[in-house]
Amino acid sequence: MYDFSNKFVLVTGAAQGIGLAIARRFVTEHASGVALIDYNQDSLNNALAELESINTDSVILPVSCDVSNYENLSLAINQIIDRFGRIDILINNAGITRDAIFHKMSLDQWNDVININLNGVFNCTRLVINGMRENNYGKIVNMSSKSAYGEVGQANYAATKAALVGFTKTLAKEGARKNITVNAVLPDFIDTPMMNAIPQENLQRRIEDAPMKRMGKPEEVAALVAFLSSDESSYVTGETINCNGGTRT
Repeated sequence: MYDFSNKFVLVTGAAQGIGLAIARRFVTEHASGVALIDYNQDSLNNALAELESINTDSVILPVSCDVSNYENLSLAINQIIDRFGRIDILINNAGITRDAIFHKMSLDQWNDVININLNGVFNCTRLVINGMRENNYGKIVNMSSKSAYGEVGQANYAATKAALVGFTKTLAKEGARKNITVNAVLPDFIDTPMMNAIPQENLQRRIEDAPMKRMGKPEEVAALVAFLSSDESSYVTGETINCNGGTRT
């Protein structure tokens, strides 16, 4: 367990899957405030109900917003800061897939993924970084992916996740003197709703090929994110850490 008391957290893409598991971890470990950003209001409502059922004193603030829309996101983050006073920890988790073999990939499929997965990270980080610099404290965790190393049918997704590696390492160097750590987590084959898009035959083949013969759990990713967000990791920055059960990259 880590001490997140008196810490205020923002998690994007927080309504389900890995994002919800991360939010749950912060609430369970008594963060003072946990803001949830997601574009799906119904899913946010469900997430809020689940998190409020946990016996904790955390303030949970759900905000429906598209992270690719800078103006709307600015209003949302200002709302969060008005409520919490500051954001100490940012988890850039929001992401989508629009898979297609590249020669069949449409411009919309490319742009949709770039706008959410990459521009969304810029938007969120740009809107909180000055506050972290002023407070001389911050923890940023960017959710990349094993797909950053390349994956058939995911030229758009892989490009964004590879870009986050360079973004993470650069921001870590820029933020170090302000006590801001920036790290990236690269999950692979995690049991989330995103896996439902994979045909069952392909899914089973991937399980058989995996060294651990199973999918990872969102809670296992959340545990790594919690460490990187805690003061226990105060000398860890600019790192890209795989969470893939030993799957080859």
